[in-house]
Amino acid sequence: MNARSLSWLTLPMLVLLAACPNSGGGDGGLESPGATARVYVANGASNDVSGYSINPTTGALTVITGSPFSGVTNPTAIAISPNSALAYVANQGGSVAAFSINSATGVLTATAGSPFAAGTNPRGVVVSPNGQFLYTANGGGNVSAFTVTAGTGVLTAISGSPFAAGNSPAGIVVSPNGSFLYVANENSNDISAYTINGATGALTAVGGSLFATGGSAPTGVAIAPNGEFLFVSNGGSNTVSVFSVNSTTGALTAVAGSPFAAGTDLRGGPVVSLTGSFLYVANGSNNNVIGFTVNGSTGALAAMTGSPFAAGSLPIGVTIDSSGLFLYAANSGSGTVSAYTISTGTGALISLNGALGNPFGAGTGPASIATPR
Repeated sequence: MNARSLSWLTLPMLVLLAACPNSGGGDGGLESPGATARVYVANGASNDVSGYSINPTTGALTVITGSPFSGVTNPTAIAISPNSALAYVANQGGSVAAFSINSATGVLTATAGSPFAAGTNPRGVVVSPNGQFLYTANGGGNVSAFTVTAGTGVLTAISGSPFAAGNSPAGIVVSPNGSFLYVANENSNDISAYTINGATGALTAVGGSLFATGGSAPTGVAIAPNGEFLFVSNGGSNTVSVFSVNSTTGALTAVAGSPFAAGTDLRGGPVVSLTGSFLYVANGSNNNVIGFTVNGSTGALAAMTGSPFAAGSLPIGVTIDSSGLFLYAANSGSGTVSAYTISTGTGALISLNGALGNPFGAGTGPASIATPR
């Protein structure tokens, strides 16, 4: 699917901007110089979305004018389109709210027809790398699939949707080449794997799916930037499972040593650095973020020096900005966002100085956090 020797070494370290035109493929694409990178937080208890611009030098956050934005109800997850022009929020009641992102200001404006009906209790949402398809992991046991109308972001259900999954789907991710989709099923302790029809977006189960995680209560899933390894956070067993991905079929094979011990209260999904060398996951009741180094050849995880790193109260999710320089953790207990610089070479997290405003205020009960990647 991707050559390890190239993709792990040549990933861009430029800040992705919120005004980039849709490249029609690839995982994001570079945006025009001079615009501003941003981060968005879906607040589950206050029913809104907080938006921030990111200082490219310090990583400090500045609240976007008009934030927080309404138009969501009991939001559980948020995703940004690869061209940074659209934001989608999964609402627990069974819908997806769609917003356009103003390229100059970052302001969110509800798309015509939003929210769009999804399955029961959507808990995860993802946009395909080419921006053409959107998928939700529905806790009711399936995956809703939509086409995304270019320009407007309007969602249209794909023929055959929803597609069957395991028991209580939660986390969801699409491979960087857009060929495969993976869903973490919390109550059946496995991963549903699908091939994606490049023309229609329809899903077909990968041979051998479902794949056992080896852990319990998986709630989040992430994939390496080169597509070679899949990572699953198991909230019940406090481990991270790692799989190698067959580049032809999408089938998963557990790597040696998986699952790997993590904290004592994993929350949400893990996030992988742009280089693929580091992995991070929120450790809820311990109020910190756990970091691992990733073996580029085997996918094996090793505890990162200095980990865990202190966060706010009950961190629920983490994200890395498009420059790869900063990590942000949404703290559901304190209603804040903790910000860190990522140390070159080691991956260790260094909290931004409190004088910059860290941690930064959010809404009540943050449930998910996302940045354009």
